[in-house]
Amino acid sequence: MSDAETAAGPETPRGGPDQLDEALLATLFAQSAVGMGVLDPQLRLVRANSLVEGEDIGEYIGHRFTEAFRLDDPDGAEQLMKRVLAGEGPARDHLVRGRLRRIPGDREFLVSVYRLDGPGGPDTPALGLLAAVVDVTERQRARARDATLAAVRDAVGGSLDVAATCRSFADALAPGFADLAVVEVVDDVLRGADPPVGPLPPGTPLRRAASGRCDTVRDTAEGEGEGGEGEGGARGRSAGVTRPLPARTPYALATTDLRARLVPLGPDNPWPATDPDGAHAVAETGAHSLIVMPLTLRGAVLGLVSLYRCGAAEPFDEDDVSLAGAAATRAALSIDNARRYEREHVIASTVQRRLLPQAERQQAAVDTAHVLLPGRDSGCWFDTIALSGARTALVVGGVAGEGLQSAIAMGQLRTVIQALAGLDLEPEEVLARLKDTADRLAHERAALPPADVLQSEPLSAGCVYGVYDPFTRTCTVARAGHPAPLIVGPDGRVVALDVPEGPGLFSTDSALFAPATVTLEVGSLLAFCTAELLSGDRAAERITETLARPGRSLQQLGDDIVYALPDDTRSAGAALLLARTGTVSDHLVATWELAQDPTTPATARVLVRDRLQGWGLGEDTVEATELIVSELVTNAVRYGTPPLRLRLLLDSTLTCEVHDGSPASPHLRHARTVDEGGRGLFIVSRLASHWGARHGPDGKVLWTEQDLSGDDSDSDSGPRPPSFPPS
Repeated sequence: MSDAETAAGPETPRGGPDQLDEALLATLFAQSAVGMGVLDPQLRLVRANSLVEGEDIGEYIGHRFTEAFRLDDPDGAEQLMKRVLAGEGPARDHLVRGRLRRIPGDREFLVSVYRLDGPGGPDTPALGLLAAVVDVTERQRARARDATLAAVRDAVGGSLDVAATCRSFADALAPGFADLAVVEVVDDVLRGADPPVGPLPPGTPLRRAASGRCDTVRDTAEGEGEGGEGEGGARGRSAGVTRPLPARTPYALATTDLRARLVPLGPDNPWPATDPDGAHAVAETGAHSLIVMPLTLRGAVLGLVSLYRCGAAEPFDEDDVSLAGAAATRAALSIDNARRYEREHVIASTVQRRLLPQAERQQAAVDTAHVLLPGRDSGCWFDTIALSGARTALVVGGVAGEGLQSAIAMGQLRTVIQALAGLDLEPEEVLARLKDTADRLAHERAALPPADVLQSEPLSAGCVYGVYDPFTRTCTVARAGHPAPLIVGPDGRVVALDVPEGPGLFSTDSALFAPATVTLEVGSLLAFCTAELLSGDRAAERITETLARPGRSLQQLGDDIVYALPDDTRSAGAALLLARTGTVSDHLVATWELAQDPTTPATARVLVRDRLQGWGLGEDTVEATELIVSELVTNAVRYGTPPLRLRLLLDSTLTCEVHDGSPASPHLRHARTVDEGGRGLFIVSRLASHWGARHGPDGKVLWTEQDLSGDDSDSDSGPRPPSFPPS
């Protein structure tokens, strides 16, 4: 470059600066990757490039910006632009919604607005605005789809209840992805049955498990009626309605080839003729686009998902179908997991029911009622066991955990405690031996192969065991990791029996069990309940208030307690055993103090015959009882010590009791032919239906029970009900 050229400076472009500016603007507007528009101070477009692909730019010139884009909130957009025009700074990346003339459906735009200053700078009136517009509709749709999948992942699968899983799925899809979402499940699947292998035949019962909708969907049937439900549940919000799968419809086709269907809805569709009620219900919602998706897992069909878009919403497209398929796959897996749990729960509940008493048992001096709340806990149990001497054992316990294994462990413990109760052991000794059995069960589980899932599952259980004696009116209670019973006196005062808590049945604690004995007034109420009943907000207080209500039967009290419980208690499951104490009528009991003398057996026979004849019992029963009493009294006279006492008790059976002061118990022996003795207890065991011995601090009692014949039961002085005070 010469010195002259250097001095002259750079060459001025041809045409002058105005032409350069014009060329720059033309190139910028033509080549820009974003839509650009110049607005005058009245916010009208005076220059623009192709703001959105597919739109004719000429149609926008001269129109206000909000009119050109038909924004949902034109006033808010104009206020924003006026602030920029007034010099308050640019507005960047504002998301607005609107519609274009030639492109159907709602669109979303990212708009940035800048002030065009006059020659005098920011302090002079603006020449107009520069608006940069980016159509982000597809980007927002992709984000919405991702958000929908994330919502499905977060919401679905957190429950093992089929209906709750379906509700979570419907709520995750509507209103964010669809205006209306309906989830239907094959009716048998809701009950835990195996899902049928596709295709589903027409007429298969489908039960609506859940539905979700946006507020703008027209709802013409808020009721529970089944009419007009054939479209898959678009009519009404009620769940639980069952409908047959309609033939020759998208719903039937989707469950035939197990593929999703994208169906435009309108008056020209041919398939509504086969399901007019359903088609009418769809039309009433204003739906114009449908995705119907089968819920399948390994070729089995669990149900059907119907997604609708209504009103001005954008119709579904193939990308939406892909999203619905991914969401349905996850939902199907979660529903199947819940179904499997439901099936195991049904089996466990059935086992639990079969292992529990099937009816209330009539006891000699105790009136009882129970409440068993079904729930997740399938290991709770209750029992009333008739003991010798008109005594009654009251038992409530529970094995922690859910499923079949808890029910099995409960059945094992209940069987053991029934066997131990028949041995006439004290409550603390019953629990001590029950814990020994529990320890062996725990050891057997720990010895399972490592691959067995039960090997790593710990066992935990508790039990409370009480014995009520109507003659002494005492109740002796021991407990193992279980709440103490509540006592309600005839005056309505409720107190918890102060029983030392022993170790849980499967715990490693080796502490001893300590009993507590309380003397009860006639008509007192005992309430044995599992720990779940006492948990929750004011649960213990509510139970106490309910038990104190006068003039209620035991069954009414049990029902009232259930009504007062928090909802979470009912979902867990619990057991409640109520017992009202009574007495044995004096005319059904006979007691004699006998002398320790060789002539006493003969005297006892006379006394027994006279009493039994007075009760109107048959001769066969009288003779058998005479022989039983003779053998027992003879044994007490020969081998026992004073005091000697004989007692007869007439109830549903005839009980004979012989008490003496010696702690030594006789044993049943099989005498040889030449033996002169040893046949007494053998004869007793043949004549009595049950017999045994129980020990106390002042000696032992040998007792027998005889079943009464028909003649005995028909007598006027036959078995009487226990005596209870008026409620």
